[in-house]
Amino acid sequence: MKKTNVIGMLCAGVSMFGFAQEQLADSTKVEQLDEVVISDSRFALKRENSGKTIIKISRQEIENNQGRSISELINTKSGIEVNGSRSAAGQNISSFVRGGNNRQVLILIDGIQVNDPSLVNNEFDLRLMDLNTIESIEIIKGAASTLYGNAAATAVINITTKKVSKEKISGNFLSVMGTNQTQDDLNYNGASFTNNVSINGTLNKFTYTTSFGNHYVDGLSAAKSETPEKDPFSRYNLNLKLGYEFSKAFELSAYASLDRFKTDIDGFPPPSFAFADTNDEFISKQKRAGVSSKLTYKSGSFEINAAFTEINRETISAFSSTNEAESYVVDAFNKYSFNNKFYTIVGINYGDYISLFAAEESFTNTDPYLNVVYVSDYGLNLNVGGRLNNHSEYGSHFVYSLNPSYIFNLNEGYFKILGSYATSFIAPNLSQLFGFFGANPDLEPEENITVEGGLEFNTKKGLRVNALYFNRSEENTIIYNTGYENATTDATVHGFEIEAQVNLVEDLTLGTNYTYTELKDGVRLRIPKHKANASVGYDICENTFASLNYQYVGERTDTNFSTFTNEDLSAFSLVDLYFSHKFLKNKVKVFANVTNVFNEDFFEILGYTTRGRNVSLGMNLNL
Repeated sequence: MKKTNVIGMLCAGVSMFGFAQEQLADSTKVEQLDEVVISDSRFALKRENSGKTIIKISRQEIENNQGRSISELINTKSGIEVNGSRSAAGQNISSFVRGGNNRQVLILIDGIQVNDPSLVNNEFDLRLMDLNTIESIEIIKGAASTLYGNAAATAVINITTKKVSKEKISGNFLSVMGTNQTQDDLNYNGASFTNNVSINGTLNKFTYTTSFGNHYVDGLSAAKSETPEKDPFSRYNLNLKLGYEFSKAFELSAYASLDRFKTDIDGFPPPSFAFADTNDEFISKQKRAGVSSKLTYKSGSFEINAAFTEINRETISAFSSTNEAESYVVDAFNKYSFNNKFYTIVGINYGDYISLFAAEESFTNTDPYLNVVYVSDYGLNLNVGGRLNNHSEYGSHFVYSLNPSYIFNLNEGYFKILGSYATSFIAPNLSQLFGFFGANPDLEPEENITVEGGLEFNTKKGLRVNALYFNRSEENTIIYNTGYENATTDATVHGFEIEAQVNLVEDLTLGTNYTYTELKDGVRLRIPKHKANASVGYDICENTFASLNYQYVGERTDTNFSTFTNEDLSAFSLVDLYFSHKFLKNKVKVFANVTNVFNEDFFEILGYTTRGRNVSLGMNLNL
């Protein structure tokens, strides 16, 4: 599509200020048929050969969302509600995928499971992560326990950290300043500050990367009250990764990271125990270290990934507590390709999880697993796997998955039919069994069955549409009444997702998704039955990009802890704007964000503050 004269004059005017324009390689211009996905099989396969509708967040998309958090970015994807991501920076984050809860979502960082054994749902706290350290994210929705084990019942979020530059030394510097204000206090004062610096490179066969980031936010109270007091949030991240290629067949890497955040929180002070502004604090500190080795041979590879995590958390309030936890995870697996049709992976995953409550408590998992992928010449694809969960407290449970798909090749693309039947095993967490609040050592593990069926249409011209129905049956669902207990009746959650991406016009990208989620029996808090996202991205000229994003969240149910009754929360809509420009041979990028443009007033969590219209300005320098 030819640019109009007005746009051409605008770009020429920008150039007069000395900006050296270069062609921006936008990921939306890459043919969608060439997209490669990994997480659903651990092999690099074309999207057309995958039996899942995998969400892939590329480095380009991350760069087009600088200034956001990882939770905010993931929250724009179908089937996902990251509750707390629109509130004060220190608000607890809950990842609800397809009507599930945190305990059913597994997060990987560079292929290794990460979680916190001392947290109620054993989840990984996304508030610890810095989006600026991430290369890409893949999200598998649905059961993936055969490849990834305990808790991978509704989704696996596979985070890959930034790649190392091929140059001897390369640097990246990011700085963002913005407002942090509510709907009724639009003062536009600077209250949010983000900085990140990373240095990396390749010296012959040796690679290195190191980074430091900090994030500070002030200005909002966690509680929505008549006389709010400020609850600041501060975080810093330190990362170091070293690698060495001993030969073309063998490589080894080691990494270490330190992530810490501190936030003021509000709570339920005695004697009234009514939710109010308080001077409470929450501190979380995580240390991670690990090694990865890969031996490549003619038709495959053998890999061992091992990681150690130490977590210390402290809550300072009327109900003060401290938590100490450790985990040791080892994943050893062999990948072998018989030819370009049969791909196999066989491995064993070991996890040792320890947490300190009144006494030190622990459990271990030792899981052998096998997965086979078949890609035929006539359109049939088959992904089949099995895993034997050996839990030190609950014995052995076998989980399996069957994921067929069939492709109809078209002149300009393909049409795909896909389906899946998978089982999952979710053991009670240490906190649920032995923790400080509502512990129940007699809990039984939860077992799920997930069924999916869908369609995908993809063309070389830049159109992709997919629709999928899902149904998940839960047995022994872990719920909380006066304490943790297993539900006496099975729960069934079902719904459907529709996604579309359109790149039919040069430099213009349209994306949209809609999710319908319904619990057939019972109540799920804070999960919308209807949710929709839409985005428009446009390359105004060679190095100038702008986007408009829209999100609709339907009615939800939440608990009013002042009366201990459930209330319906009204639907809301949000509109965000983003603009960026690169200059000096793409070494410098300036960008601006405007979130909640129309200053929508809403509750994300009943009684808690949400952000109004906010503005941020940033600069990114690559050397």
